[in-house]
Amino acid sequence: MDVLTAMKTFVRVAETGSFSAAARQIGIGQPSVSKIVAQLEEHLGSRLVIRTTKKLNLTEDGLRYLEAARATLDAAQAAEMAVTGRGRLPSGRLRLTTSVALGRLHIVPRLARFREQFPDVEVELILSDRFIDLVEEAVDVAIRIGDLQDSGLVARRIGLMRRATVARPDYWDRKGRPGNPTQLADHDCLIFSGPSAGDVWEYHCPTSGQMSVKVNGPLRSSVSDALREAVLGGLGVGVTPYWFWPGGELMDGTLEAVLPDYEPTSRPIQAVFPERRLVSPKVRAMVDFLADEFRKEPSLGGGEVAASPGLVPAR
Repeated sequence: MDVLTAMKTFVRVAETGSFSAAARQIGIGQPSVSKIVAQLEEHLGSRLVIRTTKKLNLTEDGLRYLEAARATLDAAQAAEMAVTGRGRLPSGRLRLTTSVALGRLHIVPRLARFREQFPDVEVELILSDRFIDLVEEAVDVAIRIGDLQDSGLVARRIGLMRRATVARPDYWDRKGRPGNPTQLADHDCLIFSGPSAGDVWEYHCPTSGQMSVKVNGPLRSSVSDALREAVLGGLGVGVTPYWFWPGGELMDGTLEAVLPDYEPTSRPIQAVFPERRLVSPKVRAMVDFLADEFRKEPSLGGGEVAASPGLVPAR
């Protein structure tokens, strides 16, 4: 029996909580996964997994072995990278996930430059506005917006999402331009119903500090791109990231931002990894690349956001 392969298989079973899910990720049949774990248990002389009709649980020995196996596999990977990684370009398939709008507007357009630098890395891009379980779905890195909530993950900040309160000028002409955020309660607000969002919009004012307002309106969506299109279509008011508008809509008069003295609360843009894993060369290459790209782009936290009518520069 190949002990390292058996360790990898057992760890994947433990992390996914399923023989079949582990088999799909590894790329072998479910019976083969069950056989490998059974051989490992026989080799160790101890039961690691308790199988029931509804779920899979680890025994006390299984929990202890899981911790030791992870440490062993990480050490083996570090030893291999110390020798084979020297002088080699990153390579292999990189599974990267991010939100639909951020991926479409700011990651996909940069992939050609990334591939010029790292031609041996194949990117599998998973665009979703829900939080994907990185371990369950074997994702290498996620680009997420907001503070880290899961203690089992680690994050590196690579940008900053600053936002503005925007609508089409003809909407403001009809409904009136608010003088402070509380007046948004009387407006048609477009609400993001995905993670870290909701119908309470928070603002920061240099003189009065934090304030919030409960809003409502004609549309709620869990897809960020839908809200972007709704704002462009004149359906109502959105609190949107500056990076939503790379086409210059806030500069050419297509949209108008209001409340220059009240800025919606900013949120970090972070690269997120499973805590236990070593950062592979392909992941490090992508994260360093995006951090450098975002640093050059004002709307992603790299400097001042250019002023436009009704829009103050970044502080």
